[in-house]
Amino acid sequence: MERGTPAGVESYPLVPLTARLEMTAAEPWYPRMRDAFAAGVPLGHRYDHPVCSQEFLDALWEFDDEVGHQIGGHAHSVQNPVEIEIAEAVLDGEVSWDDPRLSKEAGNWVLLAQFDSEDAADMMWGDAGALYWLIRPEDLAERHFERAMFTWQCS
Repeated sequence: MERGTPAGVESYPLVPLTARLEMTAAEPWYPRMRDAFAAGVPLGHRYDHPVCSQEFLDALWEFDDEVGHQIGGHAHSVQNPVEIEIAEAVLDGEVSWDDPRLSKEAGNWVLLAQFDSEDAADMMWGDAGALYWLIRPEDLAERHFERAMFTWQCS
């Protein structure tokens, strides 16, 4: 449903978008990756596995070096994993990175959409940042978009 710009708010310029299917990759510290390769290692602790080697991380960045606009897939975080930021918010920030509840909660969220800074639309989120909306898979399946959570990051 198309909606007009609310009174008193200036809209961004219209920028045509096209879509294409792309592969995304999870970062090594993404909860499901850590569970697969380093079960039991607390969040925030480096684990000894090839997916955490500098060579792998460099290859990951070469594969996916731009944040970009995206619907679904794995988030391309500008800073720390956005799933962790959402989990911290859900848990009221009362957990440390060593708390297993943080990792469990982070694993409950998937990317709904991310929007990068965009020169053509005159959108700059902080210092070349990105906006992220995450949602629980069951809420996505039931179209409960009002339950999505938002965070943003900038470099």
